[in-house]
Amino acid sequence: MSPTDPRAVLTRAALPPDTVLRYAPGEDGVVDLRAPRGATAPGGAPLVILLHGGFWRAEYDRVSAGTGPLAEALAAHGFAVATPEYRRVGQRGGGWPGTFDDIARAVDALPALVAAELGGVVDVRRTVLVGHSAGGHLATWYASRAGLPAGSPWFTDSPPPIRGVVALGGVLDLRLAAALQLGDGATQALLGGEPVEEPERYAAADPSSLTPPAVPVVLIHGAEDVQVPVGLSRAYARAVGADAGDARLTVLPGVEHFGLVDPESPAWDAVLSAVRGLAEG
Repeated sequence: MSPTDPRAVLTRAALPPDTVLRYAPGEDGVVDLRAPRGATAPGGAPLVILLHGGFWRAEYDRVSAGTGPLAEALAAHGFAVATPEYRRVGQRGGGWPGTFDDIARAVDALPALVAAELGGVVDVRRTVLVGHSAGGHLATWYASRAGLPAGSPWFTDSPPPIRGVVALGGVLDLRLAAALQLGDGATQALLGGEPVEEPERYAAADPSSLTPPAVPVVLIHGAEDVQVPVGLSRAYARAVGADAGDARLTVLPGVEHFGLVDPESPAWDAVLSAVRGLAEG
């Protein structure tokens, strides 16, 4: 792999986490936690919960999906960073509904878990949820749980413990993703079939069907993204806007899919600015 290959971030070494927390039983119920480096903001550092991508598949975990360098860079800029693992397609309990169970449980639990671990170093009232690719889907889905039917196991009308979401090249319209056969049918594998075969699952899992989100969402997408075309973020932004929600889209020229998690790429300034804006807003 050449140093200029945008996929180089997937194999670039990152410092190990400071500690590993547990939010659920099983080998995937864990969270890598990085403490903020250097001086922290008055009152404590903001918390970033970072959801990795990989089309929800077992072969991509919180290490191989390339989020280590991004987590390390955010910690270096004064954030506490928690990167949870979750069950994925191809694993026992992964896909529908286990992946969604894990995300809801992890994000609900993490502010308190991190506060207990880091104490006054972190201010979990300023928590931002960040997700790349499939992680962007899961982050925006989490922020839209109030749109689920009241009988759903994931429904909540309580305010989420986050200030906002940053979705990086997110798979934010699952019906469109299925129609485009993104990831060789990754959406169909996640939900067990096509939209016409599993309409209730798509309705419950698709952020574009659950608008408006409960918190502001910042969408960042590379104009050159071929893994997840920018049209998916545009479709989601339109859906949120139609429901008077808050979703702001930035399209970065010359940036592809993996540059969004690479702190050495031209996308980094936009990503850092978006996270800071939500944490401090």
